[in-house]
Amino acid sequence: MSDAGKYRYNNSEVTGRGDLLKNQAASGEMLSGAEIMVRALKAEGVDTVFGYPGGAVLALYDELYKSDIRHILTRHEQGAVHAADGYARATGRPGVVIATSGPGATNLVTGIANAHMDSVPIICITGQVSLDMVGRDSFQEADITGITIPITKYSYLIKDPCKVASTVREAFYIATTGRPGPVLIDFPKDMMVKKAEFRYPPELDLPGYRFRTRPNREMIREAARLLAESTRPVIVAGGGVAQAGAQRELLNLAERSGIPVATTMMGKGTIPEDHHLCLGMLGMHGTAYANFAVSSCDLLMALGARFDDRVTARVDTFAPRARIIHVDIDPAELGKIKSADISIAGDLRRVLMDLLAEFQPADYSAWRERVYRWREENPLAYDQNGSSLKPQYVIQRISDILAGDAIVTTDVGQHQMWAAQYVKRNKPRTFITSGGLGTMGFGLPAAMGVQVGCPDALVFCITGDGSIQMNSQELATVAHYRLPVKIAIINNGYLGMVRQWQELFFGARYAHSDISGGPDFVKLGDAYGIKAMRVTDRDGVEPALVEALGHQGPVMIDFVVEREENVFPMVPAGGSLNKMLGR
Repeated sequence: MSDAGKYRYNNSEVTGRGDLLKNQAASGEMLSGAEIMVRALKAEGVDTVFGYPGGAVLALYDELYKSDIRHILTRHEQGAVHAADGYARATGRPGVVIATSGPGATNLVTGIANAHMDSVPIICITGQVSLDMVGRDSFQEADITGITIPITKYSYLIKDPCKVASTVREAFYIATTGRPGPVLIDFPKDMMVKKAEFRYPPELDLPGYRFRTRPNREMIREAARLLAESTRPVIVAGGGVAQAGAQRELLNLAERSGIPVATTMMGKGTIPEDHHLCLGMLGMHGTAYANFAVSSCDLLMALGARFDDRVTARVDTFAPRARIIHVDIDPAELGKIKSADISIAGDLRRVLMDLLAEFQPADYSAWRERVYRWREENPLAYDQNGSSLKPQYVIQRISDILAGDAIVTTDVGQHQMWAAQYVKRNKPRTFITSGGLGTMGFGLPAAMGVQVGCPDALVFCITGDGSIQMNSQELATVAHYRLPVKIAIINNGYLGMVRQWQELFFGARYAHSDISGGPDFVKLGDAYGIKAMRVTDRDGVEPALVEALGHQGPVMIDFVVEREENVFPMVPAGGSLNKMLGR
C-alpha cells in the first residue's frame, strides 16, 4: 500500500485517504463504474489485490489490466480470500479480494467468516448479475450480500454508478476502524459499465456507525485501584493488543508492575515470549503454568481478548476467585461471556497509556515466585524415546532455526497447537493462524498473502497432511509468482486432532480420520516445480531446514512423524483450566 492510505486501527485518526487522487478527475469527467472502482482503490492506497476472474467481473478486470495495481491470480477463490487475510494480518493494512458472481462469491464465504471471527480487515468485491436480472435465479446469481450479513461488518449492493467511490471510501473506513473486520461490496456488471462523474468524497457521513476510542477516565482510575489492591494479578493479552499497536504499552505495564502475562493464541508475540514475565498461551492446549496462574489469580485483566471457550474452558470455573477488568474496542464483547467488575470500551493503546499514568506499582514478588515455580515444575515436554520422528521436535527445531526472524503461518489441527506451544514469537503479527473459525486450508494461501505483503520477510508455513490438501492447488500460485515460502508438512497420516479426540473420548474408534492414502508430497512439489524433500528421522530435520532456508525459491518439506502422538497439556471440553490431561 502506498502512502495514499494510512491506517491506524481502533481510532478515528485514519488520515491521508485519497489525497493523491482527490482532484485527479476533472469536473464533469465521466468514467465507467469499473474505472471509478479502480481509481477509488488507488485513492485508498491499494497496490495489490487477490482474485479470480469470471464473466460478471470482466469489465472490472479490464480496468485492472490497464492500471498499476498488482493482481495475484490464485487457483481458487478461497485461496484468494485467505491470501488477502494473511496480507492484512501481517502488514496491518486491509487486504482486497475480487471474485465473480455466484460460485465465485460463495467460495469466499469461509474466508470471510474466518476474517470476521479473528477481526481482520478485508474488502471483498464480488461481481453480480445486472440489476434487472437480480432476483430471477439468473445464471451465476447468488444473494451474496444476504449470505454474508452475519459475517461482515457491512455488505453493500451498488445500485448507482455515482455511489461507487463513496461506497469504497465507506467500506475501507468501516473495515479498519473500531473492531476491524470484513466488508463486502457486491458490484452488478451493468453498474461496471454505466458512467458517472468521478468525485472521491473527502468526508464521510455515517450517522449509524459509532465506536468509542477515548476510554472512561473514571474506569481507568478504578482499574488502577483494583491492580494496587490485588496480590495475585494476571494480564491476559489477546489479538486486540496487536490490532491496536499496543504491544509497547503492554510491555511497559508488565515491566513496571511485574505482573505475569499470559496470551491467547491470537495474542502470541504481543509480549516477547522469551520475557521472564511471559507465561505463554493459556487455554485448552496452553501451558500448565499459565492455566494455574489464571485459576489462582485474584485479579485478571483481559486486554483485547473475548473469553473464547478454548481460552476459558468452563466459564464458571475460569479465574473463579478473581475480580475481572475487561478492555476491548467492541462494547458488545464486554460482559458477553464473562462478567467483569470493570469494563472499559476504547482504543486499547489509549487505555494502557492512561492506565500507566494512573498506576501505582505494588509488591507482587511472592506471587511471581509462585508462578515461576509452576513454570519450573510443569514445563512443556514430550516423550523423545523411540525411533519415530516426533512432531514436537520438528516444530521446536523450526523455531530454533528461525530464531524469531520469520513470519509463521499455520493451518488448523494438532500441528497448530504444537506450533502455538513451541514456536516462540517476540513480535506481534508474526504468528498468523485461524483462531475463532479454525479453518483447515488457511495456512498455505495465508502464507502467500504474507509473502506478497512482506516481500523481504522469511515466511514459513507449518501445516498438516490433512490441512494442506484443502487448498493444495495454491502451490501453483506459489510456483507461478516464485513466492519463496517455506512449507513444513507435519505428516501423520491422520486428521490428527480428530483422531486424538476419538482416542481419548470415543474409545479409540478412528471413524474416517485415517487419511494415509494421501499423495506423495515430494512428487506433488516436483509437479509444481517446487523444491521438495522428505524427512523421516531426527537426523534429517536440521539439514533439511538449513537447505530450505538457503534456497531462494519456495520449498516444501514432508516430515513423516509419529502417527498417534497427542497434543498435551489438554483441558477436556467442559473441564476446568486447572485440570489438564497429560501435563
